[in-house]
Amino acid sequence: MIRTLGIDDLATFKAIRLEALRTEPAAFASSVNDWEALPDEEWRKRLVDGPVFVAFKDEEPVGILGLIRQRASKMAHRATLIMVYMRSSERGKGRSSALLDTAVAYARENGIRQLELAVSAENGAALQFYRREGFHEAGRIPAGFLHDNREIDEVVMVRRINDEEQLR
Repeated sequence: MIRTLGIDDLATFKAIRLEALRTEPAAFASSVNDWEALPDEEWRKRLVDGPVFVAFKDEEPVGILGLIRQRASKMAHRATLIMVYMRSSERGKGRSSALLDTAVAYARENGIRQLELAVSAENGAALQFYRREGFHEAGRIPAGFLHDNREIDEVVMVRRINDEEQLR
């Protein structure tokens, strides 16, 4: 089951976000320390800034994906995928694709034409997943972030979703 979290889902949001940051620290620009230090009010703000979709297995959160829409009027057709994570035991079972499909459906319904993301150049599994899901590399940011004092490139990827509708 996939559900869009609401303001009353703060505990669920915290649980899956902190799990993601603890178990896959190299995959995210933020650290678990960054998020653990946030007051609940900031957590709530981030929960409602854009939709946060969570995949559940037996009522337990196992995956998360957030969507942040550009605010400038000439860029509002674009949104960025953030906080993307699926528990390792649930990978390869279609849950990640279902989570992404939910975000794509939301984006289409809300006039978003293009999804964007940035992923570590060292995260081969994520790069392969995004390519399989229709994203293509739009560029790289050399030394986009630091992990364990190592500079790691970020791969910027894009998926046009309004073009897909026209092809159907």
